[in-house]
Amino acid sequence: MRALVTGASSGLGLALARRLAARGDQVLGTDLVEPPVEPGRPVGPAATNLTHHRLDVRSEDDWEGARTWVEDAWGGLDLLVNNAGVAGGGRIELCSLEEWSWIFDVNLFGVVRGTRAFVPMMKAQGSGRIVNIASLAGLVHPPGMGSYNAVKAAVVAFSETTAHELAPYGVGCSAVCPSYFRTNLMDSMRGGDTDLAAHMAHLVEKSSISADDIAAAVVDGVDRGHELIIPDEPARAAYALKLADREAYDAQMRATAARVKERDT
Repeated sequence: MRALVTGASSGLGLALARRLAARGDQVLGTDLVEPPVEPGRPVGPAATNLTHHRLDVRSEDDWEGARTWVEDAWGGLDLLVNNAGVAGGGRIELCSLEEWSWIFDVNLFGVVRGTRAFVPMMKAQGSGRIVNIASLAGLVHPPGMGSYNAVKAAVVAFSETTAHELAPYGVGCSAVCPSYFRTNLMDSMRGGDTDLAAHMAHLVEKSSISADDIAAAVVDGVDRGHELIIPDEPARAAYALKLADREAYDAQMRATAARVKERDT
């Protein structure tokens, strides 16, 4: 398989790129920075089937460069993983419009740009799959995370639309919605709601789930052709509660909001 993974220098992107490469896939890992080089584990041009390419998902020129590289080197693409993303959020009055614009530019329009760049190629070859890394926040919407919930819900909606639109061409699309897992995503956190940022960082740090765990579940879901991949049990349980008992789900979300209010007093 020929795969392109964005945000592949750390976290889930790096775990996905390494997992795909380890099973023999040809992988182009893209990011704004070079991935780390660890003893005994070559990453980048030194690896026979894992190559690095600089790509800013906000730049159409960079996407055009990546598409040209793929065409020249491989002649096509089997898997596009739109993984690059940033953390954000905050209570309604504490999250500025600038923060809303920033998180949408990276987390949604980065996905849109990547999809637009490679859809013509996949249509022409009559095959391929696009995988968009969303979040449980795209399905379950806790208080204090308006911008993050909204942008990840948009990614889920865009992925479903893309799956329906491209099915007649033999091209698939999946949305991935993990819960909190250990990653460096919080390094990108912006915003004036420092209390929320600290709480989110705590949830990430205390999680028993690693990026490698999520990557394994994602690759398995992709291989099975699943259009909605919920890769961990906490995420599956939270979404199941919302579907099965909306009253209990709403009560849980409002209890969370009440705890946030208590910290303010």
